[in-house]
Amino acid sequence: MSTTNYPSLRGFEHEYADVNGTRLHYVIGGQGDDLMVLLPGWPRTWWQFRKLMPKLAERFRVVAVDIRGMGDSDKPGCGYDKKNMARDIYELVRSLGYSKAHICGEDIGGMVAYSYAVNHPEATDKLALWETIHPNEGFYGIPMLPQPAQDGLQWWLAFNMVKDLPEAVLTGRFRTVQDWIIEHYSGSPESYTEEDRAIYAAAYNTSDAIRAGNAWYQEWHQDMVDDKEYPETPITVPTLFLAGKSAPLIFPMIEKKAADIRTVELAGAGHFLSDERPDDLLAVLEDFFV
Repeated sequence: MSTTNYPSLRGFEHEYADVNGTRLHYVIGGQGDDLMVLLPGWPRTWWQFRKLMPKLAERFRVVAVDIRGMGDSDKPGCGYDKKNMARDIYELVRSLGYSKAHICGEDIGGMVAYSYAVNHPEATDKLALWETIHPNEGFYGIPMLPQPAQDGLQWWLAFNMVKDLPEAVLTGRFRTVQDWIIEHYSGSPESYTEEDRAIYAAAYNTSDAIRAGNAWYQEWHQDMVDDKEYPETPITVPTLFLAGKSAPLIFPMIEKKAADIRTVELAGAGHFLSDERPDDLLAVLEDFFV
């Protein structure tokens, strides 16, 4: 049952699939021969791709997924390591009648997309990631305290790893977090309507939703174990990587992870490229995938 009242998106339908022991909600449309899967991040839902989907649907069969624990998908008590979540998507692709797909992801969804390409290369056409990198031991070096005048302390990375406390603090109050994240990590807060903000906040406003979303972070230790077992250059499919202001930091880390990679910086952009720079993002995606 839907927890969020989404506006209709012409040409797209809401569907559910039982895969890998959980139930996923997804939104599907388009008439192309190739399947394109879009995986969102925290604190968002499939709705973050609303500005991309109609145009992409002119060329592809497009599926925007609420990943395990997100939005209208189930929120089980386990299974949030990115390797298992990638298995969710692999089984979803198969259930839709496809043997492979283009995989795209942002933030947490990008971690799942990365793991999908590493663990299921035979089921991956091309991979596009933005503003993300798979958890690795380098994450232990992320500072907990800001330097004087430092902008961009990612406090939620540690906060979301704490069990039980976030639910107690934020249940019924998640709009405060949504607005803070938008104001501090978006390059253009004005790109979000009141409706957008309300939709995202509603998707994370219950104790169960907060618990499930935080589980994506609480499994980073297992993700790091998996990362150490992957080859030195784990991605073998053509890969596109985009970033906003994080580009100077993140490009050197991602470039060695794929044998065939193209990096693109969207100058002046913040973290949520699909929300705030959809036209620029679309232009790069279409050039890469078509």
